[in-house]
Order: sequence, then C-alpha cells, then structure tokens
Amino acid sequence: MGLEERRTIGYICPKCHNSVVVDKDLFTLTSAPVVIPCPCGGSRLIIEYSGDQFKLNAPCVACGSNHTVYCSARDFRTRRGMAFSCKKTGLDCCYVGEEGVVYQALSRLEARTDQLEEAKDAQGSFLNEVVMTEMLDELKDIAQRGGISCTCGSRDWQLKLHYSAIEVVCGSCGSALRLPAATMDDLSDLCCKQTLLIRGR
Repeated sequence: MGLEERRTIGYICPKCHNSVVVDKDLFTLTSAPVVIPCPCGGSRLIIEYSGDQFKLNAPCVACGSNHTVYCSARDFRTRRGMAFSCKKTGLDCCYVGEEGVVYQALSRLEARTDQLEEAKDAQGSFLNEVVMTEMLDELKDIAQRGGISCTCGSRDWQLKLHYSAIEVVCGSCGSALRLPAATMDDLSDLCCKQTLLIRGR
C-alpha cells in the first residue's frame, strides 16, 4: 500500500443529524485503530484493521444504535464505493470509497433521513405507503412467476413488513432477504429483478 492511496469515510450522526466525512490515507487506516468523532460529541465511527479485513463500528442515524460490520482489505482498498446498512431499517449507516461517491451517497441518505423524520408524526404504518404498496404488488408478480426461492432448496416463504423494509423469509430454514422499501429508487431496484434468491443456511 502506498501513502498516496486514500479512502473517504462518511456517516450521519444520530444525535445532531449532521454528516461526518473524513479523508484518510491507507497507511493511517492500517497502522492503528482510527476514531472518527462527530464534532457534537454525540457519536463516533471506529475503524480497525486486522490482517486481511477491516472492522467498522458505525453509528446509525436510522435506528440510533451502533453496527459492527466487516469487509475484506481488498474491497476496502479498491472499491469505488461501499455502503453498510442497518438490518433493522434497511437504510445505510456509513460509506467508504472515493470522495465523490461517498458524498453522493451521503446526500441520498440525508434525503431519506429527512423523510424519516417527517414521517415520525404521521399516522401511516410505513415510511412511504405508496412505495410499500407498489413493492408488495411487484413481489406478488415475481411470486406468481415462481421467481422466489432459497439456496436451501425451498420455495416456501413469507413476508415480514417493517417501517422502511420488507423481509422475504424462507419457510424452511428461516433465512431472510431484506429489501429496503422507503424510496422510489428502492422500488425501481425491485422492478429490475426477475427473481429473488434468499441466501439460506
């Protein structure tokens, strides 16, 4: 690794809802644990390097807790952009990659976060009722084509609906495929899929 190799890391602080973005060289990121605090003091992201992988402990603006995620050193070093998501809400919690890619992703997350805040006082059961309804219709179409299956071999499944996501759960092994269901982009992503494969145990 050369000193010229750099990574941009970004997240949104759950306390003040401001974006926190830093640019670090890979020598610094691999030499010792790196702590990236929010100026408000309400959160911090910790990056640790061990052998062939990076571990990130990231604050989550969506659910308010911290998530521990892992990625290979190769992906961390070479990917243009990586997003790490909250399993509870389906929204992203932090990004790593090239500067422009990270800033664009953070801008989209800021928009989603604003939408989430606006919906807190709403009466609906979902972050975006229209998107959720359309996604359920699309899932019905995929199911009618026999397009939902699990790698364990089962084609039995059920749905679990969350505030901003849908889980397709295998009826045999219990594994789940989580689909974000908050924005029109989420709907467009699903519409592009002919089949859905649950990664079974």
